[in-house]
Amino acid sequence: MSELWELVWGKPQIDPQALAEAIEREALRDGLDFRTRLLIRDAADALEDYWGSQRWRAWLRRSGSGEQIEAIRRQELGERGFPFLREALMEATTPETIRQFLRELGAAVHQPIRMAIGGSVALILTGHLSRATQDIDVVDEVPAELRSQHDLLEQLRHRYRLELTHFQSHFLPAGWEQRVHTLEPVGRLQAAVVDVHDVFLSKLFSKRDKDRDDLRVLLPQLDREAILRRLREACAALLGEPDLRQAAEQNWYVLTGQGLES
Repeated sequence: MSELWELVWGKPQIDPQALAEAIEREALRDGLDFRTRLLIRDAADALEDYWGSQRWRAWLRRSGSGEQIEAIRRQELGERGFPFLREALMEATTPETIRQFLRELGAAVHQPIRMAIGGSVALILTGHLSRATQDIDVVDEVPAELRSQHDLLEQLRHRYRLELTHFQSHFLPAGWEQRVHTLEPVGRLQAAVVDVHDVFLSKLFSKRDKDRDDLRVLLPQLDREAILRRLREACAALLGEPDLRQAAEQNWYVLTGQGLES
């Protein structure tokens, strides 16, 4: 599967800049089949609508494949084949934006602080997920010294469109603390990210649509046997709660077409 197809296929969110770069590279390939030319045309139309004509034209002039893209758009390819593309376009939160947020936060810390980060930000930082988010999910609670700095947190929220939130470690597999991955310290702030398999399982027990969307992106990147092994070894408490178990069984069935114990 080509980069462009892989970028758009089944993704709930698509970063517009990543889409533009994939269109450029795909348009330069020889012998494009009908469906790929249709995808290039529809993706280009979606980008122009998202960016606006002025920005679109400026990008097209700079592009090394602008002529090829325009030639494809002039072809008689019929009705739209990919109507979902425009609604899926959304600027992704980048790992560097998250790191900048943490650096600025760390510069304001006056005593050593440790915190663990889960949720989508943990996945974005490790390269397993690309999408927009506004929440940096801290396990259990945001440290008191950070919670008390209301003005700073408000400034960071406006600057980076990110804010510190929290969730209970109850929703993580047992022993998650021993599997975190420590980030480079920033000032006196030491942050770590929850392991990707533990984040996957925490989302597996969720009923939220956006968590199921993340699961769909994550599953092809992970080993199913490793997931099921950790589920059996570390998720007894979660499986023991009927509502959580029902959510996990439903999500696993949607993802794989199989029962959770398969």
